[in-house]
Amino acid sequence: MVLSPPVQPMLARAVEAIPGPGTMGELAFEQKFDGYRALLFTGGRPVLQTRQGVYVQHRFPDLAAAAVRLPDGLVLDGELVAWDADAGGLSFEGLQRRTAARGRTAARLAPSLPAFFIAFDVLQQDEVELLRQPYWHRRQRLENLFASHRLTAPWTLCPMTTDLVKAEQWLEEWSGTETGLEGIVVKPMRQPYQPGCRGWYKLRRRDTTEALIGAVTGTLARPHLLLLGRHDSHGHLHPVGRTGPLRPEAARLVAGSLIPADEGHPWTGMRFTSARGSRNPLEVALVQQDLVAEISADTAVDHGGVYRHPVRFRRLRLDMHPDGVPAFGPDPGRAAG
Repeated sequence: MVLSPPVQPMLARAVEAIPGPGTMGELAFEQKFDGYRALLFTGGRPVLQTRQGVYVQHRFPDLAAAAVRLPDGLVLDGELVAWDADAGGLSFEGLQRRTAARGRTAARLAPSLPAFFIAFDVLQQDEVELLRQPYWHRRQRLENLFASHRLTAPWTLCPMTTDLVKAEQWLEEWSGTETGLEGIVVKPMRQPYQPGCRGWYKLRRRDTTEALIGAVTGTLARPHLLLLGRHDSHGHLHPVGRTGPLRPEAARLVAGSLIPADEGHPWTGMRFTSARGSRNPLEVALVQQDLVAEISADTAVDHGGVYRHPVRFRRLRLDMHPDGVPAFGPDPGRAAG
């Protein structure tokens, strides 16, 4: 059977620690990049498909043009990223701009925000479907493809190791300078490719840092979520994210320190939603903006330092003055002292 778009990609479930081999046998560990999942189909006019099954090759004319030179009959699975030439690093904001652009705008953005495809799987080669082949076999084919055709930018082979110690070092030694690296994905070596199945595991790298509590959901006596903010250089408090639901003991601890906001809170009248992209409003209670929360957050951060995923509340920093909280800006992470 020859694969044709759209194809559901295989997915990963989030875990808190690297799973042991157990009954899964030997494991592979791949670096996880902060981009958009995409499948590339070559032959004739190349097709670039998103995870949701949307075709976006016309929004990435630089990739589409480069894909014409790849062998026909390929289906590659990977991560679509954008490089910001001015900042000298991967840019998720730039990728969003590329994804939204069409026509002349798409072509105009390509030189300053070139797109790259980080390949981590091959689902078809020479029009031979490989879904039932084990991961190790598909990975070997992918590596041979890059070597035999001497593929270079915009094609990148995703780094992979079978060494658990090295994978743990990736997580522990990465710092905020590795923009675009989110964590690792764990894949059983003997596993076939299962479209739509969450058969892989993803572990995001997390940083410990601080933010101010600007509001809560629930009540001040029983807070449910914390809405967090940071001051810019002019002293204005910007929302930067929210926590997941507080555990009962954490909620009791926070409740004992919350003070209702005075008039003139900077978030008065501001609308908050239940999730990114959601239209469901949250009912919030504003509080005085002098309570510092220590949080654990992954590295998916938008421009200005806004966290794209809920963060984890670790503890209150009653020993810390609000002036010690990192400022609102593009580099939100700082290890707590």
